[in-house]
Amino acid sequence: MWASAWLAGNCAPDDVLDAMQEWAPMHLVGAADPVIAHRTGLPWPDARDAETMSALKTVREAAGHDGSALRLVLPVPGDVRGLPPAGPFTAAAITTGEGLLVGNPGTEGVGLVPVRSGPDVLCWTIFGVDIPPRAEELGLGEAEFAMRTAMRDAADAMAAVQRVGTTEFDPRAALEEQFAENARHKLPDAVPTRALRILESADRVDAILAVAQRGSTATALTAAGADNIDGLLRPLYAAVRSARLAAIESCVRTATRELG
Repeated sequence: MWASAWLAGNCAPDDVLDAMQEWAPMHLVGAADPVIAHRTGLPWPDARDAETMSALKTVREAAGHDGSALRLVLPVPGDVRGLPPAGPFTAAAITTGEGLLVGNPGTEGVGLVPVRSGPDVLCWTIFGVDIPPRAEELGLGEAEFAMRTAMRDAADAMAAVQRVGTTEFDPRAALEEQFAENARHKLPDAVPTRALRILESADRVDAILAVAQRGSTATALTAAGADNIDGLLRPLYAAVRSARLAAIESCVRTATRELG
């Protein structure tokens, strides 16, 4: 979202860098192999001390001024929509659960995968990637409806954890803490209202699911009880991923239209 806003001229590079500081105080950038290192000028294999601005430079070079060349992926085992065929970027993105593709379908672009290295450091690895066709995503109307349904189902899952738990667990305090954590990340000013509403709903559902997951671990559940809770949460996590992808894709399209 920040990269598309920057490419569209809706924010300055410093705004993007400031937002990234909320994710981690230090960002290290490096190439995945010598080929992409030669192509981008990024360090490889051991030196990962490139300035954060080098990641934006790499995105700019791969996208040009075309914000539509940006694509978020949020893969998990069993749901790898939007990823290219098996390769280093795909494997890294599945392991991390997220990645950014930059480039138009059918061209050679780049893929960025962030990996947290301790509480204060985020390491970005840049891969060379053949950009695949876009996966079909939900429309905003579908995403908004899905989040309303997911909110109810997430509350049911939380209630199930509380019913079966046999140890003390304070979900109210845990939820407040998780809500605050999800809400502290800044978004560009140009985010459309409907997309923002969906992202905020997704954050709230995600917080409830995270606390429910934590509660099921903290409480003394039987194996059958743990499997039941997991079965309740898994489709809700998928709904959150789909809603976020739809909202962010909408933001990228909006920024691209403004640029045009």
